[in-house]
Amino acid sequence: MSTVGETALKVRSKNAGPFWLTVDIFCGSAGAFDKISAGLDSGIVAQALNVRPDQLKRFDLSDLNVVKFSAPRPAIQGTRADRDMHGASFAVLIASLTI
Repeated sequence: MSTVGETALKVRSKNAGPFWLTVDIFCGSAGAFDKISAGLDSGIVAQALNVRPDQLKRFDLSDLNVVKFSAPRPAIQGTRADRDMHGASFAVLIASLTI
């Protein structure tokens, strides 16, 4: 078994506004896309991001070899409770998941 980070070309997370964040998995090839798309369970991603599965949005973009997830931020961007203003640290959580 391998991790998402070992299979993908790049895993990136960022803000999708002050209330949402997005994680992009750039697969780099159709083979890597197929492996990640089939092997990465949305429930596991929701658990890693600490959100309910019904709050997670998933987009499998086969033409671009990209799998994208959007989820509510754990704290509104810029508030005192926000520990990651840019949403960049969430990529590591997804890259470490086993597929």
